[in-house]
Amino acid sequence: MTVKGDRYGIHRVIDPQGVLTQAARKIDNDMTKKYSNEIICDVISLNIDSASFTQIEEVCGKDREKIEEMILSIVEERGKMQNPVTGSGGMFIGTVSYIGEDLKNRDLKVGDKIASLVSLSMTPLKIEEIKEIHMDIDRVDVAGKAVLFESALYAKLPDDMSEALALAALDVAGAPAQTAKLVKPGDSVLILGAGGKSGTLCGYEAMKRVGPTGNVVVVDRQESQCKELLDLGIGHHYIAADATRPVDLLEKALAANDGKEYDISISCVNVENCEMSAILPVRDGGCIYFFSMATSFTRAALGAEGVGKDVTMIVGNGYTKGHAEITLWELRESEKIRNLFNQKYI
Repeated sequence: MTVKGDRYGIHRVIDPQGVLTQAARKIDNDMTKKYSNEIICDVISLNIDSASFTQIEEVCGKDREKIEEMILSIVEERGKMQNPVTGSGGMFIGTVSYIGEDLKNRDLKVGDKIASLVSLSMTPLKIEEIKEIHMDIDRVDVAGKAVLFESALYAKLPDDMSEALALAALDVAGAPAQTAKLVKPGDSVLILGAGGKSGTLCGYEAMKRVGPTGNVVVVDRQESQCKELLDLGIGHHYIAADATRPVDLLEKALAANDGKEYDISISCVNVENCEMSAILPVRDGGCIYFFSMATSFTRAALGAEGVGKDVTMIVGNGYTKGHAEITLWELRESEKIRNLFNQKYI
């Protein structure tokens, strides 16, 4: 009989013992070991976390061969795709090849195509070959295998959209779903890094939630990106600004909100040192949602304290209840958003 592993995957931890797989420096990615409460998938593509891929690109000078070597070395060393600098991973799509007997009661069968909804930073991964690196969309096509633990979340790929489109959206599913929970009618909302995948979906969801009395302001470094969002009906106003320059951004943000501070800011940037640009424009009692994995929560906490901001700060948890369904529904609901994702991310 197949051995049963720990529901959270602790049985796969090699170093150091006593931690979960996300915190481990190395985990066991031996795919010949099969546990009764694991699912093993043949991996088709990895969607690398934006902050992680940006950091890898910069270190490798955007050289494709060096990027491939670095990804392979990380997985070889750690048994998972976890950037040692950012700590973040991404997610995968693949085909189910093994379902342990303890998980046979799930609505899943061998051959189903699924997207993992847990981070690659905690997922045992073995890469046999990198087939293609799509540098403009942070996607890596591979031949390989990955393990999902008993506690892991996943979504069956929908029949009404391509695998690549579903992967692009589900990679950031936590962001729009959390936005749907946070934003209320009449709120003023500031979205940093609005031109990316998560920022676009957050902006779309915020527009739905604020109603006619609210105000959604989108921020991106490129004015063309900002104008594109407004053309899609995402945002009432835009700011073309560098989020690493908080004083400059604060002035522009207040001007775009009739001189008033915001109820909520959402940070979807993929570079460091943007914490204060999200904090400064928000009123006391307001909320900041840091979805970006480039965020330093030390800088955020001490920065808010230093400027005397009594605000609620939310960690960018990639999971919130119903996040896959909410995100895929946005693509079904909005032909404009779906077309944009098809053009930019697949």
